[in-house]
Amino acid sequence: MSSEVDPSGAEDGKRRRVHGMLKLYYGLNEEGKAVEQSESLDPCDINGPHFDPELYLNKLRRECSLAELMDHETCMVKQIRSLDSDMQTLVYENYNKFISATDTIRKMKNDFKKMEDEMDCLSANMASITDFSARISGTLQDQHMQITKLSGVHTLLRKLQFLFELPARLNKCLELQAYSQAVNSHRRARCVLQQYSHLPSFKGIQDDCHVIMDKLAQELRHKFRDGGSSSKDLSECVELLLQLDEPAEELCDKFLCHAQSRLESDLLGLEAEINPVASGVKDASAHKDSITAAGSPTNVSPLSSPTSAKTDILEFIDRGCNEFVSSLCLVIASYQELFIYHPQTGELATKNIPQMANGKLHVFVDDLATRYFSLVERRIQEERGVGDNSLLVRALDRFHRRLQAVTKLLPGSSVPNHGTAIVIRAANERVKQYLCALQSFYMDSLTDVRQALATPRLSMGGASAMGGASGRDNPNSLPELLSSLSSSILNQIKSVLASVHLFTAKDIAFSNKPYFKGEFCSKGVRESLVVSFIRFVCQSSRQFCESAGDKGGSTPPALLLLLSRLCLDYETSTISYILTLTDEQFLVQHHSPVTPVTTLCAEAREAAQKLLNHYVKVQGLIISQMLRKSVETRDWVNTIEPRNVRAVMKRVVEDTTSIDIQVGHLYEEGVRKAHSSDSSKRTFSVYSSSRQQARYAASYTPSAPMDTNLLSNIHKLFSERIDIFSSVEFNKVSVITGIIKISLKTFLECVRLRTFGRYGLQQIQVDCHYLQMYLWRFVSDENLVHFLLDEIVGSSAHRCLDPAPMEQSVIEVICERG
Repeated sequence: MSSEVDPSGAEDGKRRRVHGMLKLYYGLNEEGKAVEQSESLDPCDINGPHFDPELYLNKLRRECSLAELMDHETCMVKQIRSLDSDMQTLVYENYNKFISATDTIRKMKNDFKKMEDEMDCLSANMASITDFSARISGTLQDQHMQITKLSGVHTLLRKLQFLFELPARLNKCLELQAYSQAVNSHRRARCVLQQYSHLPSFKGIQDDCHVIMDKLAQELRHKFRDGGSSSKDLSECVELLLQLDEPAEELCDKFLCHAQSRLESDLLGLEAEINPVASGVKDASAHKDSITAAGSPTNVSPLSSPTSAKTDILEFIDRGCNEFVSSLCLVIASYQELFIYHPQTGELATKNIPQMANGKLHVFVDDLATRYFSLVERRIQEERGVGDNSLLVRALDRFHRRLQAVTKLLPGSSVPNHGTAIVIRAANERVKQYLCALQSFYMDSLTDVRQALATPRLSMGGASAMGGASGRDNPNSLPELLSSLSSSILNQIKSVLASVHLFTAKDIAFSNKPYFKGEFCSKGVRESLVVSFIRFVCQSSRQFCESAGDKGGSTPPALLLLLSRLCLDYETSTISYILTLTDEQFLVQHHSPVTPVTTLCAEAREAAQKLLNHYVKVQGLIISQMLRKSVETRDWVNTIEPRNVRAVMKRVVEDTTSIDIQVGHLYEEGVRKAHSSDSSKRTFSVYSSSRQQARYAASYTPSAPMDTNLLSNIHKLFSERIDIFSSVEFNKVSVITGIIKISLKTFLECVRLRTFGRYGLQQIQVDCHYLQMYLWRFVSDENLVHFLLDEIVGSSAHRCLDPAPMEQSVIEVICERG
């Protein structure tokens, strides 16, 4: 079935098998080369040259049985038949080739016969030509010397004729402006004229040629100075001047001097666009100084700023690139074609002109480029606005791209590096401007917050001058102000990052350069902008914590509280979010050391802690000021019998309640210790206890067992020490506890400086009981309030001239009524 399906495949396989057997028979490999094989010496090897049939048969008869002999015979018969068949097939297949080879050999014999006849004819003709040439040579042998002599004389006469006609020829070339032909003619005759200059006739020719060539050189110099010809004509002009022994350095200097005049006109045009701005600034400065001298305010409105540049930064860079940079590139290309890349031959090749010319070109380009870069930097510095960045980025991109042409034309020049440095400085300066804008925005936002905090205070006429209004601000506005401040700052940061991100756009040529992107994203955006702004927020917040009477004395306490919460929010989430956003948006790779997030969070938490501590101190001092004045302005010896609670104590409770509400809008409640069931009624029980009675019983009980001062001091030894100005925790309970500690400690110290009468002591009892009724709710541990109030009453009793405490029931009636 396979033969019917694919007969050609079977035929090819059979042919390869036959060829393989033939190669094997003739000892050839696959490439048709003879395989070197070692000859087998075994006489029983049927394929070896030493095969012996008799020995082979005897070996078979000895070793094989009859059945094996018959099988072996059958196998050999099949192989013989197969080989005969293969040989017959090979003969049939190559029959046509044998016939074609026979015809080809027959035809070759006929062609070689004809060729032999033609070769015989050619040999005869060559012999005839040789004989004829020998006869001609013999005939002209006598005249050969004469002809050679006449030929030499003719050549000399032609040279003399050329020399005598040289001045006229040079003048004709000069008229036709065929300067190259004139120089070539003079070069051909210069050596001869120099050699025979001692002869008068040759001397005259030489002098005439010198005059003509001087005139030619003058015209070439004039043509070179004009520079209006094509580059090909200029190249030819320079080459001719060099052949006329014109100094190469002088030619280079003349070419560069002429090019410099044109390039300086472009620089003057660029400078003309900047000078009006500078003059406007000077005029404005002079006007400002005159106003200051006259005693008027020195702050000038932004609307009265000097006139801006006539063209924007992109148009300025375009003009510089299209005029100056393009002209500079044309000058470089023309100069290199004339003096550096032009092939030098003869004597010019030994003067090493390209090296000298290349050095002059580098100095020339560096000098002009420095002036151009100075103008560009001055123009970039005028871009002070932090609005749209697209024009500046496009201008820097175009500036960077066009400078790459100088790199290709003049390898090794420092111009591209200086241009790149300008781009990097401009980007970093832009980052600094955005940082200043963020800082200004933050300070303006704080000013708005202060105004918002002051507005309710202005509308409430009941605020006292003692600072009570600080606790009367509208508490509902604090969370809104915090949210508004935080969101506005975050939105401003995002807006700034979006503007700065234009510097790293994919279509900006310099954005993907390793010398720009890594440093700009890591040190520029992340460190100089984002990290610096975060640190500015923390640092400016800490500045509000200066001592009272300085800057911190005029800071609203609510602002301190709000800033502390803002810094705490920054520590918990905002800093991490901002830096993650920056790293993702700018693909920041931290190859160089950067500020870790944990460091910034620690700084923010430190600022928040300092602000909260200062808030507690300020609020405590405000309440302490009220208590101090209430103690110092009263005559405690001659006071009347108490009938109600003093108004200042009510004010203390009201302000503490207001502060508690204010802090509660920004901080969590915190943890309190378990309160006892009689917390609001413990004041009198404490004051009338055996310990307290023993403290002042010696004054009116003659049989006191021991000194009351000794008892008091022993009691203090076993009492828990209270740290008044310790750091508070970030919760409402801790904050209010700190304020109450400061207030009551001030109350205690003021009491220790006064002397009390009987009713003065009773008034202190009433006031302390009233404070105990309300203040225990605000603190983390009610025992703290009990202890301080106990110390206040005890200190009053020690300084009382007639210690007669009021009954507890009377105190309670007065406090409940008040």
